[in-house]
Amino acid sequence: MFVTRKAEFSASHVCRVPELSDAENRELYGEEANPNGHGHNYVLEVTLEGEPDPVTGMVLDLKRVKEILEEEVVEPMDHRFLNYEVTPFDRVVPTAANIAREIWRRLEKRFDDPQFRLERVRLYETSDLYVDVLAEDLAEKAALGEELAA
Repeated sequence: MFVTRKAEFSASHVCRVPELSDAENRELYGEEANPNGHGHNYVLEVTLEGEPDPVTGMVLDLKRVKEILEEEVVEPMDHRFLNYEVTPFDRVVPTAANIAREIWRRLEKRFDDPQFRLERVRLYETSDLYVDVLAEDLAEKAALGEELAA
């Protein structure tokens, strides 16, 4: 069974590679490269997979999921200029993909339980643009890395 919880936060950012010129950044990121930044009202969906407990009927405590999303994502990122106020975006370009990946990194340690697992992080940057980070993709990437290391 899959359970999805939604959270929202607003943040500003600028997508720029410091080593590139203004023209190169504009070519790469368009309006997102504006040095003064711009903001988004992000919508986050976090999906967990597990089997409902036979006694409680719940895969997990949904109040606890909401608390974790508040602690790991909303509190540190809401109403922040990501490039200047939220690590690792002082050194990583805060694209939607990189923000979603960072959210996954923050959440996977909090949802480490034998009864359920983090399955998907979906981050909407706008109503018509979202990024998915999927457990299966990360597992395949880790397996490939192990094969290449062998």
